[in-house]
Amino acid sequence: QVQLVESGGGLVQAGGSLKLSCAAPERTVRSRTMGWFRQAPGKEREFVSAITWRGTYTYYADSVKGRFTISRDNAKSTVYLQMNSLKPEDTAVYYCAVLIVGGNYYYDHEYDYWGRGTQVTVSS
Repeated sequence: QVQLVESGGGLVQAGGSLKLSCAAPERTVRSRTMGWFRQAPGKEREFVSAITWRGTYTYYADSVKGRFTISRDNAKSTVYLQMNSLKPEDTAVYYCAVLIVGGNYYYDHEYDYWGRGTQVTVSS
């Protein structure tokens, strides 16, 4: 059973910042694109951001562009999501996942390994 472990969630006021981390087994993430998704109560899970193996390419949902930054440290097999200027609408459970080879980073069904999520709550 592959385990991805997210951390760094919490409660923050609007305008604040949080940094999420996702640790995974090295053999699982080697040469793979990693992504972050989120799911708010009563809503479908949605794409947030993704990063290729060497960090050459990064992708963001329009709703977070300019506020969130994805990065990775392959020596630590860890992916990060720096979230700034948080808004109440960013409140959700955030998940990291590993994209299948050749998959489209935007679609959650093209990720084959997932973490259990970390709660982010932004108060107004």
